[in-house]
Amino acid sequence: MDPYGLSIGVVNALFNSPWGTFTVLATMPIALLMGVYMYIWRKGDVLGASVIGVVLLFLALLAGPYVAANPTWARWLTLSRNQLAVIIPLYGFAASALPVWLLLCPRDYLSTYLKLGVIIMLVGGIAFVHPRLEMTALTPFIHGGGPVIPGSVFPFIFITIACGALSGFHAIIGTGTTPKMIASEKDILFVGYGAMLTEGVVAIMALIAACVLVPSDYFAINAMPKAYALLHMTPVHLGDLGRSVGEQLQGRPGGAVSLAVGMSYIFTSIPLMKTLAAYWYHFAIMFEAVFILTAVDTGTRVGRYMLQEMLGRVWPKFDEKKWLPGILSTSLLFTAAWGYLVYTGDISTIWPLFGMANQLLATCALIVGTTMLIRHGKARYAWTTGIPGLFMIPVTLLAGYENIVYNYVPKGMWLLVTFSVVLMVLMSIVFVEAFVKWYQLLRIKDRIADRHGELVLLETEE
Repeated sequence: MDPYGLSIGVVNALFNSPWGTFTVLATMPIALLMGVYMYIWRKGDVLGASVIGVVLLFLALLAGPYVAANPTWARWLTLSRNQLAVIIPLYGFAASALPVWLLLCPRDYLSTYLKLGVIIMLVGGIAFVHPRLEMTALTPFIHGGGPVIPGSVFPFIFITIACGALSGFHAIIGTGTTPKMIASEKDILFVGYGAMLTEGVVAIMALIAACVLVPSDYFAINAMPKAYALLHMTPVHLGDLGRSVGEQLQGRPGGAVSLAVGMSYIFTSIPLMKTLAAYWYHFAIMFEAVFILTAVDTGTRVGRYMLQEMLGRVWPKFDEKKWLPGILSTSLLFTAAWGYLVYTGDISTIWPLFGMANQLLATCALIVGTTMLIRHGKARYAWTTGIPGLFMIPVTLLAGYENIVYNYVPKGMWLLVTFSVVLMVLMSIVFVEAFVKWYQLLRIKDRIADRHGELVLLETEE
């Protein structure tokens, strides 16, 4: 669900934006060049690849307005929502099928530099500018009926805020990739806890950047035109903001554009930066799009792995990880599935489903983690994962139920209703099985050594 939910933000940020589309597309050959450089031409030269990547990114950003001003290039790079909704799944297919070292790894590495750089600059910019927050503490939509996400603050806030608070996608990706990238288990504390704090800082900075906008301007950006018209609001500074960044800003939901506008406002409030609004805006869009596409290609690859494993139970050939027909066919199936949902959906239907799936997965990770603690005879620590896990089960299921009843059913979106119900039922089965296992484990008093020599309450099968 992660590629499905995040892709809509890129689609809405880049449609009819040749400058933004060019800078984001430029990151792909740059990442390929870095991969070839590090793994073939100058094997292991990370510093050289980093310098090449950063310099080329900067040049791509500078070249953006000239590309957008060129009639031929602008015509090719001015893409509609539907065109982008096809192109992004095609990218996901390619990224999930290509070797990790060629595109995914250098692109992730590049996006890390971008992300850390932007966070540091944004923290410094906010501290220096000390912007006034224009958004009211409470809006009329706290009980539901909002133009972006239709549900009430409780419980929808728990399936709307993901990465900055709780994320099942991070749990799955971290479980599969983090162990391969650390020198020892001691690094997990720094990497895991440090990443959690960083994500929290990003969430706070993003919230501040969005709240510097006047509410009517914020809703004009993040609501579709028909939904915004029902609010009977009038944009205040949106026209001036659009002219300063060189883009049409209204009707671009997903959060990426309002964040980029807020960041641009903060940065241009610094002395000598006033004339650079367009560059700051498109730099922010590039940062967000690259970050999101990193999640898209990683999520698609993990989805392909899972699909290969499932099909391997029926056709053992799929278990061969280097079998090209299996790689291509599962990548195609997975990207076609989430690509269809992106093509036919919008932010009000896509994000709640993504949020529910993501948070149910996070809850599952917490419950499984609790089970592992109990199994290892460390039940006294089980509350650290058990309490948030037990809290999120009813909250997320309630949000899923309300989303089905008040969002999908009135719109006749029966496919999304089916997905939601199946997901909730399957996760509920996992939770019940975990609770039964907790009861069984807590009745065992003596620990035994498993096949790895660790003391556990119960041996498990591989």
